[in-house]
Amino acid sequence: MHRRHFILSVLTTGTAITLGLRADAAGTFEVTRSEAEWRAMLNDLQYKVMREEGTERAGSSPLDKIYSDGTYHCRGCDLPIYSSKHKFDSGTGWPSFYQSLPNAVGTKEDRKLFSVRTEVHCRRCGSHLGHIFDDGPAPTGKRHCLNGVSLVFKEA
Repeated sequence: MHRRHFILSVLTTGTAITLGLRADAAGTFEVTRSEAEWRAMLNDLQYKVMREEGTERAGSSPLDKIYSDGTYHCRGCDLPIYSSKHKFDSGTGWPSFYQSLPNAVGTKEDRKLFSVRTEVHCRRCGSHLGHIFDDGPAPTGKRHCLNGVSLVFKEA
C-alpha cells in the first residue's frame, strides 16, 4: 500500500493549530475505511477528488450556486464542516468559504503544481476537500476553495 505522511493541522475559525499527528493514506483518523470500502461508497470522480487529491472541473458543482441557509458536511463521514453563513461567491466556479466550522478541517502543504499551496481536508476521515488561498474576504482574508463532490449540503 502506498503511504504518504504529513503533519495534520486543525483550523479553528481561520487559525491553524498544529497537532503533530501523523497520518497515512489508510488514515489514523477517527473514521477509516479500506480502499474497497471507499470505492464502494463513492463514484469515480468523488474517489479521485477525496482519496487521490484530484480536482473537479470548475463550474461543474451545483453547490457553487446554492446560498440557502444550511451546513455543508463531508461526503466521506458526514462531519459538519462549513456553514452557509461563511460562504461567498468567489467567481472561481467552486464553492468558497472564508472559514470552516471549529475543529472541522485539517491542512497540509501541497507542492504538486510548481508552487506551495495549502490543502484542506476533513479532520475526521482525511478526505481531500480543496485548497485555502489568501485572497478571501474579511474577516479572515482566506478563501477555502472546495470541490463540491466532497460535500453534502443539508438545508436548515
